[in-house]
Amino acid sequence: MKEIIALFLGSKNRWLIYAALIVITILNMLPIALTLIVSFKTQEDITRIPPQLFPCDTPTQAFDPSACRWSVEGYDRVLMPMPSEESIFGFDLTGKMIATYGGNTVLYAVVSSLLVVLLAATSGYAFSRYRFRGHNALLTGIIAITGVPLLTNLLALYQMGVTIRTLELPYDDRVFIILVYIGFFLPLSVWIAKGFFDAIPRDLEEAAMIDGCSPLGALFRVTMPLAMPGMIAIFMLTFVNVWNEFLAGYLLITKNSNKPLMFGLYDFLGQNLVNLQVVAAACAIIALPVVILFLFFRRSFFSAMIEGSVKG
Repeated sequence: MKEIIALFLGSKNRWLIYAALIVITILNMLPIALTLIVSFKTQEDITRIPPQLFPCDTPTQAFDPSACRWSVEGYDRVLMPMPSEESIFGFDLTGKMIATYGGNTVLYAVVSSLLVVLLAATSGYAFSRYRFRGHNALLTGIIAITGVPLLTNLLALYQMGVTIRTLELPYDDRVFIILVYIGFFLPLSVWIAKGFFDAIPRDLEEAAMIDGCSPLGALFRVTMPLAMPGMIAIFMLTFVNVWNEFLAGYLLITKNSNKPLMFGLYDFLGQNLVNLQVVAAACAIIALPVVILFLFFRRSFFSAMIEGSVKG
């Protein structure tokens, strides 16, 4: 981060970018904090007039968090824990959003991300190391595809799925949606992978081949380990985007049992009344795995982004 700031501002007025980053961080964290607070409030406190940030009746000058009416009813309704002797935790989460939709989204996100990383790595390496007829045209076409939003292709994809089912061809909602995600997130990933391979000197591969490595051996023993932070960044970007995607999964998947996690929010939305505590709890649960994944890979992700922006 310091390298990027120095690159744009140098040593002058660096405090301006820090102040801007602090303001942006606060603005982005504020909705998350409010969602977490609402998830622990009762419906009566949420709809209370005048509204209060915390569900407490204590005076401001004697604020006591322990006197507040915190509630976990929202999480209980979403997770629906039930005692189970077979579970190592002593209970099972029987809520449909977790038991059904959560497993579907994990499958879609993990499989799509792994395949995108594999295809982006091989394609990015080929574009970085080799020059062939149509090289620049293909790269231009790939970057042009990244500018087309998924929304504009949904009608054609929906019609394609209907046609396949009409022809009685082998068809599975889960395979179809994974292919859609791969096709949408792969072009940008190829460009990212190419940038990382461009930053790795070819001399390292040539030195490995002089020492007796085959071209494939030099690729997997020298180049790929150096490009691993970039591959982790591609995996994370794809995983987060698939995890948060709703519209394609909602329209292209016909069976409710195969719907993604975001579809589970509909179970808590009524026609005339919405329990905001339950919805906020569901949103917090949906966001938790992504936060954990980011915290686990944050060093690799930041190093990949900085290396790509500076060297690329």
